Amino acid sequence: MSTNQDASGGPNVRQTAAELATGDRTDTLLQTEDLRKEFGGFTATDEVDFSVAEGELRCLIGPNGAGKSTLLNLVTGTYDASGGSIYYDGHDVTDLDPHQRVRKGISMKFQVPSVYGDLTVRENARLPIQRFADGDERRRRVDDAIEAAGLAGYEHVDASQLSHGQQQQLEIGMAAALEPDLLLLDEPVAGLDVAEREAIAERVTRLNEAEGIAFVVIEHDTEFVANIADEVTVLHNGEIFREGPIEAIESDPEVQRIYLGGEH
Repeated sequence: MSTNQDASGGPNVRQTAAELATGDRTDTLLQTEDLRKEFGGFTATDEVDFSVAEGELRCLIGPNGAGKSTLLNLVTGTYDASGGSIYYDGHDVTDLDPHQRVRKGISMKFQVPSVYGDLTVRENARLPIQRFADGDERRRRVDDAIEAAGLAGYEHVDASQLSHGQQQQLEIGMAAALEPDLLLLDEPVAGLDVAEREAIAERVTRLNEAEGIAFVVIEHDTEFVANIADEVTVLHNGEIFREGPIEAIESDPEVQRIYLGGEH
C-alpha cells in the first residue's frame, strides 16, 4: 500500500499499487509490471512492463515466438503468470479467473474464429451475451453485435455460410457485445484478402472511436497496422524492444533487422 495526498489537497489516502498504476487519477487502463511467463525452461515473456491508455488503439508486433500471444493470454487469464503483476482499471487482476476479468471489462478474440457453423449469425451473437443479460437487454446487445460485425441482413444465415472474413467480423462483434473497455485481437486479418482486411480495419476503428473501446491488436500485416494504430509496441525474445508511432517503428533499422525481414 502507498500513501498519497488526495486530489483536493486533503488528508492523505491509502492507495494500492493497482490504484496508483491504473486508478481514477490516471488515464492508464491496463498496466503490467515485471510480467513473466515460463514454460518449463523457456521464458516466453520476461519482466514486461506494458501499458494501454483508456480508449487507445495499440498494435503489438514482432517476429514469431516474440511472446505476443503469450502476453495477451496472460492479460486475459488464459495463462497464469510466473511472476509480476497485471493491473486493470484500479484492480490487481493477476490472480483472477478469466470470467472474472471479462466481468471487469476485458474481452478477447483469438486468431482462429470460434463461431459455430451450424448456428445462425444471431444464435452465435447471443452465445456470449446470454450469461450476462436477458430480455430486452439481451436483444439490444445481440442487435448491437450484429451491427458491429457489419452483418445486418445476415441474422438467419448459418455461420458456416459466411466467408472467413465475415466470420472474423462476427467474432469481433460478439466480443464487443460484452461491452468491454479493452478488447484484445490476435491476428484478426490473417488469411484475409484486401477487401476483408479493410472491412476489419473499419470495424475496429469504429468501435474504438464511437464506443471508446481500447484495443490491443496483434498483427503481422504492417499496412493494416498503419491504418489503425495510435501506437505500436514491438516485442522481441519476450521483451519490449521498441514503442512508438508506426512511422518511427517502420523506419527503425533495428526493427527492420528483427521483424521486417532482416532476421528470422
